[in-house]
Amino acid sequence: MKFSLYIARRYLFSKSSNNAINIITIIAGIGVFAGAFSLFIVLSGFSGLRNFSLSYTNKFDPDLKVLPATGKTISFSEELSADIGQIQGVANFSKVIEERVFLDYRSKNHTAFIKGVDENYQQVSNVEEAIFDGTWLVSSEPQVVVGIGISRLLGLSTFNYNELLNILVPKPGKGQITNPMNAFNKKQVIVSGIYSINEELDSKFVFSNINFAQNLLNLDDNQYSALELKLAPGADPEVVSEKIKAIFPQDVIIKDRAQLNEVLYKMLNTENLAVYLIFTLVLIIALFNVVGSIIMVILDKRDNIKTLFSLGATPNQIKNIFFLQGMLMCVVGGAIGLGSSLLLIYLQLQYDLVMITPSLPYPVAITAENILIVILTIGILGLIASYVAAGRSKKALKAV
Repeated sequence: MKFSLYIARRYLFSKSSNNAINIITIIAGIGVFAGAFSLFIVLSGFSGLRNFSLSYTNKFDPDLKVLPATGKTISFSEELSADIGQIQGVANFSKVIEERVFLDYRSKNHTAFIKGVDENYQQVSNVEEAIFDGTWLVSSEPQVVVGIGISRLLGLSTFNYNELLNILVPKPGKGQITNPMNAFNKKQVIVSGIYSINEELDSKFVFSNINFAQNLLNLDDNQYSALELKLAPGADPEVVSEKIKAIFPQDVIIKDRAQLNEVLYKMLNTENLAVYLIFTLVLIIALFNVVGSIIMVILDKRDNIKTLFSLGATPNQIKNIFFLQGMLMCVVGGAIGLGSSLLLIYLQLQYDLVMITPSLPYPVAITAENILIVILTIGILGLIASYVAAGRSKKALKAV
């Protein structure tokens, strides 16, 4: 193998007497470089976009969410609260109430979801960090925090005591109602804050104190829509989920953050896979140049092949020469391409070379997973291309 590697290095880095072969070899090396460079750039870009997209949901969604298996509410007693607090891996939890409501303000209407939260909610979610106008809820008066999408639709502003926001929800129960105005529970509230997370959430949720939501929906003190949990660092979500299910008196469904955003995760994963396959196809086309380059070198070195064979080199050793030459071309081109792309991504992270808006740089991320994907892709495809091209050496040997 040392003999084959030595000859392969000489063939790769020394100039051929045939200038066309030198040009083809350079083009093949540039193709491998461009393939590795572009593949890592695209994967890093999608990793950055993924992290950027999920950063919004991380502000809002808990690590685990306990939902009723049937019906709209779960019963949550003080004893159950104490039991959950003792589960190892649970850092904190919050009781929440969610229901669709009708918003009315200055003859403008919008349908949204009210989300009543308790005093522990700030320990479970980072949504308070998304408030850019006003303040978070206080328990002394009926207040709500709305998204910027709702604020724009209704023309809301913070702490406007002259014009209160009306929240309406259908009254529970059955039977015919003669007066439509009696069909709704209605509350008037002051808007204390406006948050901005993403376009969907900004037009969907209205946050309130949990007691306000219970009164609006005519719920008992121990009735809630869900339980949101924050896990301790290193806690296993599956283990914690099984422990929670074991202590709940009723059937519940427990979802992690990925399951709560199943559509978003599937979309991001599908797009990432599609782009990877497209650029892998580009890399495969580029590696055809490697195959062509090796075959041209074999044809050019037929006299050398005959001499090596006469000196005692076996057909497999001669084949390994050109196999290793192809692998060296892929390794050198891939390493330079990967190194250059790493440098470019690092410069983007440090100096914001490409901007989406004047204040928002294009999100990118350097991950070990992407580096490994590029190395394995170049390695496997280069191995196949080199093996296919090196097989031509035996035909050349028979010809001499």
